[in-house]
Amino acid sequence: MSDVTNILVVGIGGQGVMTATEILAEAAIALGHDAKKTEVAGMAQRGGVVSSHLRFGPKVLSPQITPGTADVLLGFESAEGMRWRHMLRPNGIALMNTAKLVPPVVELGLFEYPEDPIAEMKNSGAKVVAFDATSIALELGDIRLGNTVMLGAIADHLPFSADVLLECVLKRFQRKGEKLVDLNRRAFEAGRAAVGAAEAALA
Repeated sequence: MSDVTNILVVGIGGQGVMTATEILAEAAIALGHDAKKTEVAGMAQRGGVVSSHLRFGPKVLSPQITPGTADVLLGFESAEGMRWRHMLRPNGIALMNTAKLVPPVVELGLFEYPEDPIAEMKNSGAKVVAFDATSIALELGDIRLGNTVMLGAIADHLPFSADVLLECVLKRFQRKGEKLVDLNRRAFEAGRAAVGAAEAALA
C-alpha cells in the first residue's frame, strides 16, 4: 500500500469540481500532509468537462495520477465518472452522483451519452456507490449545495476524520452568515448519510 492517497474528482463545469478538490487539499494540508493538485478544465464556465487530480501524503512529487492508481473517483456527473473509470486502482471506489448533466460535446453530436453509465461501470468490475447528490441539494433548497453533498459523500473514504473536512467546508461560508453555514453542514451530513445508505444496500 502506498502512503500517498490519490483522489480524482470529475464532472461538468459549474458543479464545483475544482472548489471541492481545493477543500480536500486544504484538509490534507491542515493535517500536515504534502498535497499537490492539478486541474484540466474544458470550457468549465460553459458546462464543459472538468477533471481534477489530488495527491497527498508525507511526500508528493507529482500531482498527476497514473491510470489504474486512483483510490477514490468522485464523480459529480455519472457519464464523466464512467469516462474516467480506467483511473481507478483494482480495489478503488467510485462515488457517483446519479444525476445526468449532458455536456456540450453531446449536444453538438460529437459524443453519444451512454444509456446507463452507472451500470456500465459496475459491469466493468468497478466498486461503485451511487446516490443522487443533485436531488439532495435541491431538497435543501439550492443546487449549488451539490458540491458540499459530494464532499460529505467522500468524507468516510479518506485517511483522516470527516470532522477535519467538514471544518474546512464550513470555514468557506463563515463570512456569509450562520444560515449558509448551517445549510452546508446539513448538505455535508446528507451526502455522508446517502453514501452510508448506498453502501449498506450493497453489503
